[in-house]
Amino acid sequence: MRKFLMVLVALILGTAARADTSPIGIWLTESGSGQVEIAPCGTTLCGKIVWLKEPLTDKGEPKTDGNNPNEAQRQRPILGLAMLEGFAPATSGGWDGGTIYNPEDGKTYKCVLALDDPDRLRVRGYVGIPLLGKTQIWTRVR
Repeated sequence: MRKFLMVLVALILGTAARADTSPIGIWLTESGSGQVEIAPCGTTLCGKIVWLKEPLTDKGEPKTDGNNPNEAQRQRPILGLAMLEGFAPATSGGWDGGTIYNPEDGKTYKCVLALDDPDRLRVRGYVGIPLLGKTQIWTRVR
């Protein structure tokens, strides 16, 4: 019985320790169409697109930010595009205070990040309050 309790405590502590790991790294998006590298940017975390499954248009040209509401930015390449900004550790766990840019619709949303485990990141973009949003699960590449 004592051995069982020790194993149980080790599993609980191990799970708690994993939940506190950093989201810094490269993540495959839920759709599998891209990878985002999350890294420190000063005192916060940010992220940029570092890989696309289909980086070229039908014409063989690099995909650009054609849906951006700012016409001057529509020629920016999607590859290398900053899409996460301003994330700081949240008092309740995870990271908040940031935004996520969606090049598919050209909109920027408030966003929170939370690790379910070291290789599974919950990314929730929302308008107004987190309840009014959508969650994606990203998988760690490295």
